[in-house]
Order: sequence, then C-alpha cells, then structure tokens
Amino acid sequence: MITSEYDDIRPYNDEEIPSAMRRIATSDAFPVLASWIFPGRDLEDVRGMVLSFKTIKDFQYGVMIPVNRQIIERSMTELTFRGFEKLNPDTQYLFVSNHRDIMLDASLLQYLFAQRGRDTTEITFGANLMTKGLITDIGKSNKMFRVERGGKLKDFYMSSRHLSDYIRYTVTDKKQSVWIAQRNGRTKDGDDHTDQGIIKMFCMSRPEDKIKALSELHIIPVSISYEWESCDVLKAIELYESRLEKYIKKPGEDLTSVLTGIVQKKGRVNFSLCDEVTEDDLRQYDSCTNNDYHRLVANLLDKRINSAYKLYPNNYLAHDIRHGQTRFDAYYTPADKMHFMKYMDCLNDYDVDEPDILKDLFLGIYANPVSNKIKLGAI
Repeated sequence: MITSEYDDIRPYNDEEIPSAMRRIATSDAFPVLASWIFPGRDLEDVRGMVLSFKTIKDFQYGVMIPVNRQIIERSMTELTFRGFEKLNPDTQYLFVSNHRDIMLDASLLQYLFAQRGRDTTEITFGANLMTKGLITDIGKSNKMFRVERGGKLKDFYMSSRHLSDYIRYTVTDKKQSVWIAQRNGRTKDGDDHTDQGIIKMFCMSRPEDKIKALSELHIIPVSISYEWESCDVLKAIELYESRLEKYIKKPGEDLTSVLTGIVQKKGRVNFSLCDEVTEDDLRQYDSCTNNDYHRLVANLLDKRINSAYKLYPNNYLAHDIRHGQTRFDAYYTPADKMHFMKYMDCLNDYDVDEPDILKDLFLGIYANPVSNKIKLGAI
C-alpha cells in the first residue's frame, strides 16, 4: 500500500474497506446496530452484506444511507433543503457549517447529496471522538478524517498546518469536497459564530496569497436548523455548570450526546446552502492585515449562515418569553406555546440552585437565532 504524509489523519481508502468491514461485522455491538438500522432483517443476512462491501461507496450506500433514513423516519416530521441548485457538479467545495449535532449535521448533508446524485464529502472528525475500535472503523469508512484539538501551542500550530495542507490537497488534488464545522465543537447556546481561527487555518497552506488561499477552496457556508434543538437540555445543563468554572466532560458524555441526537425528536429540520465565498467577495478585504482579514471573512460567513437560518415557532416564542414580549406572536399559536412550555417542564427534574438561570439559558438556545437575524436586519 502506498503511504502518504496524511496517513495519520486521512479516511480509509477503498483497499482498506474489506478489513474494516470484517472488524465491524464481528464486533460485539454489531447485532444491536444491525437490528436498529435494518429492523426485521436477519442478522446473518446483514452481516453477509457488510462483509461483501469492497469500497467506501458500498459502505455509505449500504449502511449510512439506511442509517439516515431511520433517523429521519423515527425522529423528524420533515427534512427540507435550499440552495443545492447553486452547486456546480464539476466543482469541489469546502462546506463550512454551523454545528448543532455531533453526528447529524454532516451525516444528513451527505444523505442529501447522495439523494441528488452528488458525491459525498470528506468530514472532519474530532480526535476526542475517534477512539480506537468500532467508532474509528465506521468513521474512517465514512470518509471522516481526524482533527486534533488543543495541546501545546507548538503542537497545535503543527497540527493546524497539517490539517490545512490536507484540506487543500483533498479539495484541489484529490477532487473531494470537505465538510467542517465553523468552530471547535458544537454551538451550545444557539448563537452561531465562525471562529476566525478556522479561517486562519485554511490560509496556512497558502500563506503567500490570502485571497487565493480561500477562493481556491470554494467555500460554501451551510446553515442548519432543528425545530427541536439536538441535546437542548444537555446543552443548557452544560452552560449552567460552566458559568463559574471550566466545564469538564464526564466519561462517556460525547457518546451520550451522539445517541441523544440520534433518537431525540427533532420535528422539522432544514439545510440551507448559502452563496459561495468568491474571489470578488474576498478582494474587498485585500488591504487588511491578516488578522483583520480572518476576522472579516469569519463575519461574512456568519452573515450568510445566520441570514439563511430557518426559524421555527419555537425560536420566535422563546425570544418573546425571554424578553417578556409578544413581538413575534404572529409566528406561533397558543398550542405551540403550550407545547413548548410543557416541554420546558423537564428542566424541573434537575436540582439546581438557580432554576431561573437554567431556564433562561435554555430559552437562549432557541432565542439567539432570532436575535442574530434582528442584528442583521433580516427579520
């Protein structure tokens, strides 16, 4: 097998799929996974199918598409999308997305691409999630590549440069699109903002020309909205606990968030592909310092993502409740409000010293997208 400088982070290639399928098919968790993805189907039949896969595409269409179908059927009332007609079938893109759910943001987008005959993208996968064994085999068979987080300053710089090189190589040489979140980790408070450090990282692989560094990647901002926010209660609890001290994740917490996101009722879900960040867009910042350039490009992505964010009744009524207003009451019904307030009652199950603060943080998860649109004059 040919080795490359990216072997430490890249997804599997087709030659590695048969071995990965054998490990997946013989794992202890396989019977549970098979029964969830293919309910009513004979276990050995599913095992035989998985063992027959020879390529990444086989695995994605044979397993991941059914996974997404199950999630959609079991936990959503509607999946809508906008902007897919803007994509050139011959162009590879860097999709920079707001991030609300660990797995589903990228996974559902791949499903939508596959349903429309477009190739799936490679996907960033946090090193904290890529533990050895089954999860890594599934992830790397699904075009996911490893992203290091944190560490000493020098190590962080080197891993960021390595990641930047790999993303540029993937889009421009490998001819594969890439999905990446706009920030490190999910948005917990509903206030989507692009980390300018992400923009800086993109530029590291072509430092001599900051305009070309980004225009060659064909950046498409992606705006994802869930009617019922993924892991909303868990996020509110984390926000509450992190007010006064650094939040430390509990053992198995990431897996809990993944599973909660999969099974939690989400209602309506929307994906909006925004306009590409073009060379003309970037030229307006040509005279800026690098730091200002990264900040202004991040702001540009924010404007497009927040403008395209699809609001649901929950968002409007949470904003009204939080601010003691009826400004947006035309966007929800008394029944909507009753349902939302009843759902919020689950917060009473948590023994906290300041329940009103917990309630306010929960409301913020739904209200902040409205506030962002107000700031943009988009509402």
